[in-house]
Amino acid sequence: MKERTQPQRRAYHHGDLRNALSTAGVELAREGGPEAVVLREAARRAGVSPTAAYRHFASHADLLVEVKHRAQAALADAMEAALASTAGDAPGNAGRGEEAARRLRAIGWSYVDFARDQPGLFRTAFCRPELTSRGTPAQARGRTEALDHFDTFRSFHLLRDALDELLAAGLIAPARRPGAEAAAWAAVHGLATLMLDGPLRGLSDPARGQVVEQTLTMVADGLRAP
Repeated sequence: MKERTQPQRRAYHHGDLRNALSTAGVELAREGGPEAVVLREAARRAGVSPTAAYRHFASHADLLVEVKHRAQAALADAMEAALASTAGDAPGNAGRGEEAARRLRAIGWSYVDFARDQPGLFRTAFCRPELTSRGTPAQARGRTEALDHFDTFRSFHLLRDALDELLAAGLIAPARRPGAEAAAWAAVHGLATLMLDGPLRGLSDPARGQVVEQTLTMVADGLRAP
């Protein structure tokens, strides 16, 4: 009698499951903000079981921290694309100052535009996973705190570099340079938030453009060398 062989179980192979789950999480954030980033749904979209997903992310909050990091990167990418479009070839110190001013304006506009065009990612980029999620593990809280330090934001570095260019061109008073990143960031982020979730969200496009220009002018004039 022929011996019956047991069927072999097929092992599931997913080339890079952690990346697939993270990508699914980004899409969830894009669609519905940080509250929409749910590990089980990310697993479903990646085509794996929740058990497989938990091998890579300990909790919903752990995935949300990773998605937050990617949302921050997407914001910085948008800012860098805007900066690349402002490249000029005006000679001399006057041209250098004009170029630096254009770059600062491009950074501000791209920040506000990202909030308008990608509201889910913008909200996720600045969310607090330990407040969004229940039972957030200590590891996820630690990663959130590390990500929330301003010096880890590539967008912050881009703003800092733009202000340094203005200083080098003589358009910022040296005494006003220290701490200028925080003040400029607060002004533009506050404006973006008011337009996204606050009382300025109903502005028409012309009115929106005017407010953005006035805010950026106010920031530049407040730092300008006498």
